[in-house]
Amino acid sequence: MKKKYRCFALFSGGLDSMLSVLHMKNLGYDVLPIFFKTPFFGSENAIKAAEEIGYNLIIHDITDKHIKMLQNPRYGYGKYMNPCIDCHGLMFREAAELMKEYKVDFFISGEVLGQRPMSQRKDALNSVGKLSNIKDLIVRPLSQKLLADTLPIREEWVDKEEMLDIQGRSRKRQMDMANDLGIKSFQTPAGGCLLTDESFSLRLKDLIEHNMLELNFIEFLKIGRHFRLNDDVKVIIGRKDKENEMISHLAKNELILKTDNIPGPLGVINSKRNPSKEEISLAASILLRYNNKAQNRAEVIFGKKFQLTNKVEVPKIDTDILMEMKI
Repeated sequence: MKKKYRCFALFSGGLDSMLSVLHMKNLGYDVLPIFFKTPFFGSENAIKAAEEIGYNLIIHDITDKHIKMLQNPRYGYGKYMNPCIDCHGLMFREAAELMKEYKVDFFISGEVLGQRPMSQRKDALNSVGKLSNIKDLIVRPLSQKLLADTLPIREEWVDKEEMLDIQGRSRKRQMDMANDLGIKSFQTPAGGCLLTDESFSLRLKDLIEHNMLELNFIEFLKIGRHFRLNDDVKVIIGRKDKENEMISHLAKNELILKTDNIPGPLGVINSKRNPSKEEISLAASILLRYNNKAQNRAEVIFGKKFQLTNKVEVPKIDTDILMEMKI
């Protein structure tokens, strides 16, 4: 009896990864979709996409290794702070560590030759393979007819003639396949990765430049207005009730600021040390600037873990000075 080969599918939740899984499934392979979670792309959309095609998703957190890689990616960044080649290589390396546990024979991914200018050129796909240490076990079903044979094809675990030859940025063939396979909903290409967002990337670059690339600080990048007070201290101001709630949820040992007895935004100070009285006063004056109900001079209360027992009276910061600090 012919062996039924098993493969990990690196699964982003995008249409290409969905199509790759279904294509291999329909050819008789045992496919295990796996998602690698970091602070920059959550698993919610990928879980929904996996459910859409009838799979339970394996989720593996690579936060610590991803943050370390992000500080100095071997192949650099894309348009913003997205180190796509190094990121894909890291994911394949992590998948390789799980091979024995899941009894996996090889790996697939939904990458399409020439679809993305940085990470899906032929040389970039080769670079991903080199970084992964498992280059010879990777099959890319949507484009494999156009790529060099890897071990699963040479050993005839996978029939190359059953692979596809999609290339370029047009999505027509993928859309036709989705229709044929009954896929009704999917996210847009590159959807969900915060590292491809210009505003988020500027904030992230600021953290790296000031040696503050830590998980608790990264989580705050997703919300609010951000201001750099000096090399050691920054402040985030909530823009709406939902962001105030998120600040409340994320704040652990950070100082929280709030206008005394006047509804308005919350502020939170991010620093690896205790901020000085002058820095707290400056943060308070920034907070006050964004409270339309407050007078030009008012009291701001502050403290940790919402024990807001400290108080400082400050004026609203001058707008020109404020804009110089904005990230």
